[in-house]
Formats: sequence, C-alpha cells, structure tokens
Amino acid sequence: MAKDKTKKKNKTLKKIILAVVITLLGTLLIVAGVFLGKILKLRSDAKKIMSNVSLDSFRQTETSIIYDKNGKEISALSGIKELYYLESDEIPDVLKKMFVQIEDKDFYNHSGIDMSAIIRAALANVTHASIKQGASTITQQLAKNMFLDQSITWNRKITEMFIAMELEKRFSKDQILEFYINNIYFANGYYGIEAASEGYFGKPVSELNVSQLAFLAGIPRRPNAYDPFTNYDAAVERRNSVLKQLYAAGLITSLEYYEAIEYDIVINSKKTDRYNYIETYVFYCATRALMEQDGFVFRTEFTDKDDEDAYKEMYDSTYAEHQKSLFTGGYRIYTAIDMEKQELLQNILNQELKFSEDTGDNGIYDLQGAAVCIDNETGLVTAIVGGRTQEYDGYMFNRAYQAYRQPGSAIKPVLVYAPYLIAGHMPDEIIDDSYMPGGPKNVDDTYRGLITLTEALGYSTNVPAWKIMESLTPETAIQYLHAMNYAKINDDEHNMAISVGGFTYGVSPVELAAGYATLENNGTYRNPTCVSKITNSKGENIVNNPGEGYSVYTKDASIMVTKMMEWGVNHGILQKAKLENAIVAAKSGTTNDYKDGWLAGYSKYYTTVVWVGCDQPKSVLGLGGGTFPLNIWKKYMEIIHEGLPLEEFPDYQDNAVDNNSGDIHDEKETETHPGWHGGGTPNISDGDTPHGVDVSGRGDKDVDVSGMGDKDYD
Repeated sequence: MAKDKTKKKNKTLKKIILAVVITLLGTLLIVAGVFLGKILKLRSDAKKIMSNVSLDSFRQTETSIIYDKNGKEISALSGIKELYYLESDEIPDVLKKMFVQIEDKDFYNHSGIDMSAIIRAALANVTHASIKQGASTITQQLAKNMFLDQSITWNRKITEMFIAMELEKRFSKDQILEFYINNIYFANGYYGIEAASEGYFGKPVSELNVSQLAFLAGIPRRPNAYDPFTNYDAAVERRNSVLKQLYAAGLITSLEYYEAIEYDIVINSKKTDRYNYIETYVFYCATRALMEQDGFVFRTEFTDKDDEDAYKEMYDSTYAEHQKSLFTGGYRIYTAIDMEKQELLQNILNQELKFSEDTGDNGIYDLQGAAVCIDNETGLVTAIVGGRTQEYDGYMFNRAYQAYRQPGSAIKPVLVYAPYLIAGHMPDEIIDDSYMPGGPKNVDDTYRGLITLTEALGYSTNVPAWKIMESLTPETAIQYLHAMNYAKINDDEHNMAISVGGFTYGVSPVELAAGYATLENNGTYRNPTCVSKITNSKGENIVNNPGEGYSVYTKDASIMVTKMMEWGVNHGILQKAKLENAIVAAKSGTTNDYKDGWLAGYSKYYTTVVWVGCDQPKSVLGLGGGTFPLNIWKKYMEIIHEGLPLEEFPDYQDNAVDNNSGDIHDEKETETHPGWHGGGTPNISDGDTPHGVDVSGRGDKDVDVSGMGDKDYD
C-alpha cells in the first residue's frame, strides 16, 4: 500500500512538473513569436524607409517657418547643406581618419552595426530598462540623423540598426562616410564640415591644418558642450583629446602631434549673424519642445558627478539632433512673441544703456542688459531681449536665457520668503534685523532692529533673510528652485550665501521671470517657453502647449509674498518702481561690488525681469537694481499697461504690528504699516507642499558662513 501511494504521488508530481514545463514552453513560444513579429515589423519599416532613399536624400532640406502671436512670419529656417556639400574626394583624408578613429574604429569592418559594442551597451542598459548608453556606429548615426525621429526607445534603436544594415548594402563605405561628414551638426546652425569650416575659420576645409581639423572633428560628439563660441576652452580640450587618439593610433607623426597641440586656435570673428534674439530663443524653446515630445526627460538634480556627466552627454547629443531637424524638417513654429512689445523692450533697453559705448576686443558693448516679459494669462514669453542692438557681425549671444548671473536680493521672494511662509510663518511676524558677527551686512550697513517679515523684504535687509535660511536650511530652500528647473543650481549651493543671492553660477533672466510668474500664478509653475504650437510639414500638430503647470508654492504663500512685494513698492526701497496705471509687486537685486543689477516684478497682466551688467563681471559705476534695471522695467511696464483696466492683487483684512513690541494695533492708527493683509493662518497641508519638498525639516548639516561677513548683496 505504501509503495502504491508513493507511485501515485510520483505520478502526480510528474504530471505537475510536465504541466509547468509545457506552460513555460508555451509561454516562451508565445513571447518569442510576439518578439519575432515585432522585429519583423521593425525590419519591414526600415525597408520601407529605405525604399525612397537615393543620393539626393542626403542633400535635401525643407524650410521651417517661425510665426509671431498674430500668425505673421518672423523667420525662415533653411538649411545650408546644398551650398556646402562636399564630394568624397574633396574631404581631406586625415579628416576621414579622424572621424573613424573617434567615432567608430571598426567602421571598415562591420556591416552597419557593431555587435560587440551593442552587447556592452545592452549590459550597461539592462538595469535601466531604457537606452542609457549608446553603441552607435557611424552608419547608425547617419540612419538616426537622416531618417528617424529622435525618440529614445528600443523600437527606434532597433529600426536604426536595420536601416544601418540597409545603408551598408546600398552604398559603399566611402559614400556613407561622405554622407555622414556632410550632415553631422557642428553647433551654431552649421551642418556639414564645409559649413563649419567657413563659419568658424572663414575658409574652406581644404585650407585647414591638422589642428583646425581636429578642433572641428571634436565638436559633433557634444555640440553644446564643445560649442566654440560659448565653450571655447572645452572645445580646445576636446581637440587635444582627438589629437592624442590620432597619435596613439599612428595616424599622425610625433612632429605633427606636437605642432598641432601647440597651434593656437583662432575662431573667425566675422561669423555671419544670421539670427536675432527672438530667433535664438525660439530655436531653444522649439528644440526642447521636440525633445520632450520624443520622450526626453529634463533633469536638474543628479545622484553624483558620473550621473550628471552622463545626462549632459545625452542632453547635448539629443539637443543637437532635434535642433538639426528645425532646419531640415519643414516645421511651422507658432510663438507667443508680440513684435510690438519685443521692439519696445529692445528700444528701451538700448536707450537706457546708450550712455556707455565702450567695447571689448570683440567689438561688443561692455555694458550689457537682458530682459524677459511673460504674459501671466498664458505663462508664455511674449518678449525677450538678449542684449543691446549694435552693428556687429558676430555671434548673437542671448543673455536672457544663456547667461547665468548672481541674482542678489531678487532671489529672496522665491527662495527665502515663499518657502518660509509655507513652513507656517506670517508676513507680520517679527524678526530681528541686528548685526550678526560672521553673517551678512545690510547694503547700507544699517540695521532696523525688530521688524516684520514684510518690512524685511520691502527694505531688502540681509540679516533676516540669513536667519530665515538658517531656519529653513539651504537643502530645503533649494528644492523650490529645482522644482522650477533652475539649471545651474547644484550641491555646492547648500550654504548660507544663497539667502542673499550668492550662487556658484547664478540664474538666468528667463528662470527668474518664471519664478516670479509662478508667484503671480498662485504658486503654479509653467514652463517659460515662447512656443505655443508646432506642426509638421503635413500640417499635423506635434507639439501643443496647453499652458498647464504644477504647484510649487501654496496659493496662500504666493498671495502673501505678492502683497509683501507690493508693500515694498508702495512704502519700501522700491517706491520709484510704482506705476500710475498698474498695481505691481517687485524686488530689486544688486550684487557685491555693483557687478549685477536686477529688477523683477509683475502686475496681474505681465511679469518682467531686467538684468544689467557686463559679460565679464566687473563693477559698474551707478549700477544697482534700483537704477538702470528699474528705469528699463518701469518705462516698459508703463507703456504695455496703457489702456488696461486696473487689476489688484488678492487682498485680505489689514492687521498691523508695532515695530518694537509686536502688538497688533487698530488699522486706522497705522494705515501704511506693513502688516499682513490676511486673517488667520495659511492652509499648510501635505497636499500643498510642492513636488514633495519637505518644509518641516530643519536638517543637521553645519553651514559654513566663513568669509561671508563682507557680503552686502541688496
């Protein structure tokens, strides 16, 4: 009996095991079938794409058009590949060797894809479930750049491989290299080696030496990072790296290597100025919109340096690919740019700064300015000025979004006071503005004693801001800037200097404008773009900006800070910013030694930020947030508000606090006192905290305040 039972159990177990095995095999067969079907579909897609490809496919471009808010054409973005296309025998042999050496050493040995590189990349990517490390051959890069969108997906990557193999069947290695060198991006709108050579050196590629060729060959890997105009030193370092690889591979002699390393790269100072401040910003916004549409996730926080470097490399390559499509893809880019406001802002900035006509060696005015205006109803940029207008045939650097400068006290509303109010404090709360050994000085070296938070902000005193930051901790406060995508804020900013605007790099005028517009918008952040819609060459919508956003500050805190800044305009240090035809909230900023001046503020209709300073920071006589920036800001805001109904900010019942005792008095006794226009405590619920920012933690990190005693940021 026992044996029978054992046999029975064994039979049952075998049946179970057999059933499991059959189920697993069946599942694997189904999965394999689905996978194979998917692969065959992608292969079919690749063949379909290649069916229409000819030699002319690598020369053609389709113009994209930019429109203003009224649908009027601003600019046409046409490529220049046809003009500068080189045949293979016109491309220097050493340049071909350079690209093969630094981009695809096995180019002449593979059939379009490099399986060993793919396996290495797959192992690196498997833990991420997405494409993090590339394994693209020159042929794959050509396939991606010419025939595919720039989405970062496995489907696109596999299709790219199939197209690469088809290209290898259709064209010779020499032809593929010719197509590649004529179509890769060299930054600043230059596609192809000849366009880059003419643009950067003012002569054809046939006249360049080995050092100059290596300089250009190094750019396409990361066009933004190695942009010769904005990152010259990095571009030279990249050239040196290229030369070392060539020398190590025996492609240049020892003498050629040392001569090339020692050669001083001089960029052509007469680069054609093709684009104005509007166009450069539209390029930037449209490129990022296309990147986002294709699944790119923008980041401002990183786990470590390697993580940051990997992101930057991915960003640069993806940005370059999408920017190229603007010149060749036949897009229609609709913007919120109001040309009347644009010309007005540019003219006022020019007029206010015309007293200084000193120029640097590059012919550009030393004293510069930048300004941004956001329509508060839509959250879109309606005017942007990146510098003074002048007769200069050089690179158009748009300081409004490309320059990062110390903001001084202009950062306090978004970094210090709004987070502090969210943490449960009130504008009429008393704080001690007294001298702090080792802390910051007030700009006028005077201290007001016991004052309200409203007064502290309205008089731009630094000691209260410092004390508030000690309470919040820099780690907590900085999260609000990360939440609004401030690009140059890093871990080095976790120190007390940020409370008065002392950063490693700083902020751009566009970023600061977006922060202030967030306060006006009851704490809801919206991406500060000028692009409202993009359609493809067939008229199909591919990007549509609905103007939606997400909460960064609570509504209550935003209203409080707005009223505090309004008090600063009516009764504080910014009374000169008061407008006759609009109610405004504003804050100035002046950095140490008067190197930067800011005026940032808004009405219910518009948010405008103005920066004035020099490209190479230096003291400017008479510069402060309340001088040139205020004059530009006020003149512009007064004109654009003409004819608009007077709109007030949300208000509350007046309370007032005695400066010395903190006692609340009757409203009639202190009509102009900066008490909080509110009754009660703001709603501080978990649901109100932005992006998971912890406003309750105080942290335990020691803050280094050494050397800060001489800071007098306004």
